[in-house]
Amino acid sequence: MKIGIYGYGNLARGVENAITKNPDMELAAVFTRRDPSSLKLATAGVPAVAAAEIDAWQEKLDVLILCGGSATDLPTMTPALAAKFHVIDSYDNHSSIPTHYANVDAAAKAGGKVALISCGWDPGMFSLNRLYANAVLPQGSDYTFWGRGVSQGHSDAIRRIEGVLDARQYTIPVAEAMDRVRAGENPTLTTREKHRRECWVVAQEGADLEAIREKIVTMPAYFADYDTTVNFISMEELQRDHAGLPHGGSVIRTGTTGLNDQNTQVIEYKLTLDSNPEFTGSVLVAYARAVARMAQRGESGCKTVFDVAPIDLMAANRAEVIAHML
Repeated sequence: MKIGIYGYGNLARGVENAITKNPDMELAAVFTRRDPSSLKLATAGVPAVAAAEIDAWQEKLDVLILCGGSATDLPTMTPALAAKFHVIDSYDNHSSIPTHYANVDAAAKAGGKVALISCGWDPGMFSLNRLYANAVLPQGSDYTFWGRGVSQGHSDAIRRIEGVLDARQYTIPVAEAMDRVRAGENPTLTTREKHRRECWVVAQEGADLEAIREKIVTMPAYFADYDTTVNFISMEELQRDHAGLPHGGSVIRTGTTGLNDQNTQVIEYKLTLDSNPEFTGSVLVAYARAVARMAQRGESGCKTVFDVAPIDLMAANRAEVIAHML
């Protein structure tokens, strides 16, 4: 399968790495809105191509993996490219997924293409596990805990505060809340009771640290609803101790079975990730294989992880999968 990558940031580099681990795939090109000569790709012999020239590649790619951001890139990028290519993205603005789906579906159907959206670990792998758990335990409650990990969006929000040079923000699940859920208590939890936020901030020399702290902990939609700790450190400390992009979390469903609901059942799916973008890239590459197979069967329109048969994710043939994994 010939794979294209659109964009070349952390996620794209994770995708590039994952392609090297799948012998039925090869990276054909990386498309960029920057100067192509400024890119240093990890894969030898692969061209960096100006995004404006992408139309010339319509017959050269099996799947185009889109590595733009969910805030401003993917809402327009995915529909535009889905009209011309079989595509996959990792759009993660949960509340706006229905609108994104509708826009991409119209474009993909008009172009006769397959487009798979919101593919990663949440949405993506966590979504699948929520679905499976709800189907198995129709009477129950869902809980999703994120972290401990770096939230790139929240870190960026801190960096936009006047007087801040750089920052990392960690989302941390509250252990007591997770213990209650795992024990089958089925608690009702507020936002503050489920997660806390830990900020590591490099401030400009002479900046008002207390003013920065106040702006962080009172920031609506980001920190105001959480117990938030702000730590000021040097740039050297940030680069030494917080250079990575770890993340992870758990999806838990608690439910009951039996004639009198006397038995408590708990389903948990957990991820512990050293590199968020590398893992997300690995998920995208597996689902790119499924996109190519759906396209070969003549399907079109927008798809999600819910629409993909698990067998289509595997490079191994059906008999091997059944023999070794069933």
